[in-house]
Amino acid sequence: MAVRSGLRQRIIFGLLGYAVLLTIAVFIHGVVVNERAEELVWQSLLGSELEHFLERSHDDPEYRWTDTRTLALYDNVAPARLPPSLRDLAPGVHDDVPVDGGERVVLVREVDGRRLILTLDITELEQREVDMTLTVLGSAAAVIALLAIIIAWGVGFLVRPLSDMAQRIGTLRPDRAGERIEVTHAASAELVVIADALNDYLERNERFVERERAFIDSASHELRTPIAVIAGATELALGQAGVPAAARNQLARIQRTARDVEHLISLLLVLAKDPARLARASDRVALDQLLPEIVEDHRHLTRDKDLTMVLGPLPPSEIVAPMPIVQAAIGNLLRNAIENSDRGEISIRLTQPATVVIEDPGHGMTPEEISTIYARVARGGGDRGGGGIGLDLISRLCEHLGWKLDIASRTGGGTITTLDLLGQKQVAGSPA
Repeated sequence: MAVRSGLRQRIIFGLLGYAVLLTIAVFIHGVVVNERAEELVWQSLLGSELEHFLERSHDDPEYRWTDTRTLALYDNVAPARLPPSLRDLAPGVHDDVPVDGGERVVLVREVDGRRLILTLDITELEQREVDMTLTVLGSAAAVIALLAIIIAWGVGFLVRPLSDMAQRIGTLRPDRAGERIEVTHAASAELVVIADALNDYLERNERFVERERAFIDSASHELRTPIAVIAGATELALGQAGVPAAARNQLARIQRTARDVEHLISLLLVLAKDPARLARASDRVALDQLLPEIVEDHRHLTRDKDLTMVLGPLPPSEIVAPMPIVQAAIGNLLRNAIENSDRGEISIRLTQPATVVIEDPGHGMTPEEISTIYARVARGGGDRGGGGIGLDLISRLCEHLGWKLDIASRTGGGTITTLDLLGQKQVAGSPA
């Protein structure tokens, strides 16, 4: 799962990125302006010096130029004296020309067939320019660092009310009624709108939960009572002597159906409860003792089929869970294995720490069929097959209680169903 960055982090990075880009743009603009200004200064300075030399030479034919520490004049009269780097320069101003180990700015002009080259030593000036550039860069870095501190503090100050609200929302508990999000008088208008919308949602959700709880309590009572009456009456009728065999079979069928409905009611009530509350009302279930009872309860389903159910190793295993729900989940998976098999052997075994494995000899399922089952469960639909509690409800039960259900097609036919009663989440099966 990708880690999402927080709003505060995004704003800080955005503002810092803007500050860095703005600093770079200003620096580049400064460099371009500086280079252009230097070109104009050199052109004006060297042009003035050369014009002065030409005027003096015109007034006094005997006048001779005298080089200084920084200024030097060359012509094509004495080409041997001309440095190699100046010989092929075109007329105009040239910056950063290497001459005798230093850097010079050069003005080249053609005057009456005479090629005049005036140079100005800017080595020291260039070094100072480099130092100034480094100073500007250091200053820019210091300003950006200072801006980062100011931005981080400012954004933290602005986002803190939203962060506090998010923390308060995170502490809301669905089992505690009357909780609301409070905002201070200094809160922004946007926070007030968010708080009001959330409080309105909490109020409507509480009314909805209350209606659901009232319905569940009523349904539990109204459904359990007639089911208990039917089951009790059936048990009494089966205990009477002289009941015809056909009627006894029908009574046994009524008894099994009543038990299935009772399991279905228990499962639906479990799905309607919070897992934390459900854990407090759970029982200690010894799976190694419960599995044989479940197998015996379902052995009658194999009477009309050439099927045998074989219990594998049953190492000691104990879990904490609602007993009727464990019975319903395992019983339904065993019922599905029986209904989808005609002949052969159904293996039921228990592995550590608390995993029930059921292997049936049925026709098996292709990966596409298994994917269809999980897609149907994800959509909340599903066919209950021949009776009992549907695979969709069992899958939702596993998700609700943190169990892990896996269905895989066995090589050569048949299906392997694995129910991990200590798993962390329900996952889709993969073909074996």
